[in-house]
Amino acid sequence: FNSLNHDMTLAEFKFIWYMEYSHRMWGRVVGLAYILPAAYFWRRGWLSRPLKGCVLALCGLVCFQGLLGWYMVKSGLEEKPDSYDIPRVSQYRLAAHLGSALLLYSASLWTGLSLLLPRHKLPETHQLLRLRQYAHGTTALIFLTALSGAFVAGLDAGLVYNSFPKMGERWIPDDLLAFSPVLRNIFENPTTVQFDHRILGIASVTAVTALYLFSRKIPLPRRARMAVTSLLAVACMQ
Repeated sequence: FNSLNHDMTLAEFKFIWYMEYSHRMWGRVVGLAYILPAAYFWRRGWLSRPLKGCVLALCGLVCFQGLLGWYMVKSGLEEKPDSYDIPRVSQYRLAAHLGSALLLYSASLWTGLSLLLPRHKLPETHQLLRLRQYAHGTTALIFLTALSGAFVAGLDAGLVYNSFPKMGERWIPDDLLAFSPVLRNIFENPTTVQFDHRILGIASVTAVTALYLFSRKIPLPRRARMAVTSLLAVACMQ
């Protein structure tokens, strides 16, 4: 308000305040939804030894996620006397907060499905092994693409170019490597950040499509077939 938003009304401030407040309260509800049932099941003796390790790791990750969120928001409230830009949180902390949330969600889903659905006993053929390795590689690529999206959001890089597939009139923009040293461009140059996100997004859709086509050559159980098909549908929609 002091440096930029002089004309902000109380109603406008309340809107962003309640958004932040709701996000924090929702995060605390998620934490209680993890910790309270976990403590109850633990006390009742319903958890096996390996599952206790998973539960402790998940509960620890929930707490870490909350602390990381606070650390991220703190960066947006620090005084920057030499800057009159829009106040924003650090793109590094934003990416870390999003990344830990994705890890928490994926680990929770994996643990839950492992308990609910019996594992298929499939013959370990060379094709199946390759499919599993390719699926893991695709997962890593999608995770990296999502993290690059956090840098786009943190730097407002989506506002730099609004044309596709070209960026403006060029395939490769002139200011792609404008910062020095060169490595800074990947994380701090809005043009490079948007360019990288586009490339990673296209690569992710291509990898998912290739994974689907490769899976068609292998006899898979119905559940695995549905998973691969759903992955392709969601990738196209995204």
